[in-house]
Amino acid sequence: MFPIRDHNPSGRTPYVTWALIAANVGIFLLMWYGAPSQQVLERSYFDWGLVPGEVTQGDGLSGLVTSMFLHGGWAHLLGNMLFLYIFGDNLEDVMGHLGFAAFYLLAGLAAAGGQVLADPGSWIPMVGASGAIAGVMGGYLLLFPRAKVDVLIIFVVFFRILPVPAFIMLGLWFGLQLLGGFAAPSDVGGVAYWAHAGGFLAGVALTLPVWLVLGGPGFWGRTQGAPPHPEATLPRSDVPLIRRRR
Repeated sequence: MFPIRDHNPSGRTPYVTWALIAANVGIFLLMWYGAPSQQVLERSYFDWGLVPGEVTQGDGLSGLVTSMFLHGGWAHLLGNMLFLYIFGDNLEDVMGHLGFAAFYLLAGLAAAGGQVLADPGSWIPMVGASGAIAGVMGGYLLLFPRAKVDVLIIFVVFFRILPVPAFIMLGLWFGLQLLGGFAAPSDVGGVAYWAHAGGFLAGVALTLPVWLVLGGPGFWGRTQGAPPHPEATLPRSDVPLIRRRR
């Protein structure tokens, strides 16, 4: 299951979201195609990634921030940027440019802290923007739980796009992170599940004051949990669309 777009238009140009995407892509290209050798590239992950074992000893604290802008491959990068593209603009619309930038940084720091707490003795570097982006997803869930998200379902040779409420897609994603975190240590499979879970929960907590200012339960009552504006009109896809039955 891959989210490919939402039906939630933003009212302002998401400059911070675009800048984050550009920074992540630019740093990835610089590292992967600018490193003089494979050894230098691999070493850069230890120098700039988050190594929990170093952090618990008081070293490598800069990795709490720099690790958010490193990725381990094209699939890692493109997957993260897709999620940021889909969900980031709407939070930036509500929080403002500077507010969203601060939110993203704090969610990423919380995600890094969650991974350090989960596996404090690990010497495997953690890289990726997914912890901060998980925070974006948590904030989106709190503000727009019933916003429609088009999900591409791939099963062997079966391809379909299914529009689902955000709470189903994001709730399922969060549940899978918890399941992965409890089922396997962080160094199995190369997935920092507890960074994802920690970032998601931090995103909900950091968005809570915004939600309360908007009216809290009253905001949901006015909007029914959907975006407080008309849905976006999306171009037709060549992939068959399964419409939800009411």
